Order: sequence, then structure tokens, then C-alpha cells
Amino acid sequence: MQLTCATHNNINVITVEDNRIDAASAIRFKDEMRALTEDGPAHVLLDLSGVAFVDSSGLGAIVASMKQLGDGRRLDLAGLTPDVAKVFRLTRMDSIFVIHSDMATALQRAAG
Repeated sequence: MQLTCATHNNINVITVEDNRIDAASAIRFKDEMRALTEDGPAHVLLDLSGVAFVDSSGLGAIVASMKQLGDGRRLDLAGLTPDVAKVFRLTRMDSIFVIHSDMATALQRAAG
């Protein structure tokens, strides 16, 4: 599982470089997210624009990543592809996460 990390305006922006978050990669995803979010800004933005597929294990890993941040910290999502967005809608996870249409919008809203 390949994730990259950068800080923009006190937001930890993590980009998923793989096109799937599924049962085969969920544990590595959670481990990488934990490592990249242990320290740093309280606001984490996960860029999923390159992810074409998320299964239930992948969805669980994203939720677990949100929970491991702890109180006072938050995980927002950006750039969901149509298939990934559908998974979030069907499971009603779109009501749990703040979901931005793209990274530019997410960063603009956070700054303003």
C-alpha cells in the first residue's frame, strides 16, 4: 500500500497511490495511516481520487483510521470516484465523514 503525505495550511494531506483498498491491502493501509497520523496536524485529509475500488475491508480500514486519530482530530475525504462514492452512500458512511468533491475544494474550505 503506497501512501504519500504532505502538509498544507496545517492539514495533513494523505494521498492513496494505489487504485484499490481491499482485503489484501486493508491492514497495510491502516498501519501506514497510523504511522502518518501519529503526530502532526489535527486535521487529516485523505485523497482518494486515485482509488477506483473499495470493498468492505477497505471501508473498515478507513473507518478504523478515523477512530485511531482520537478525540479532537478529524479525518475528511476528498476526490471519491463514482464507484467509491457509491460504497460510502450505500453504507451511509457519507453521513459519518465530511466528503469533498476534490482536493482543491477541500483545501479551500479548510482555509476559509
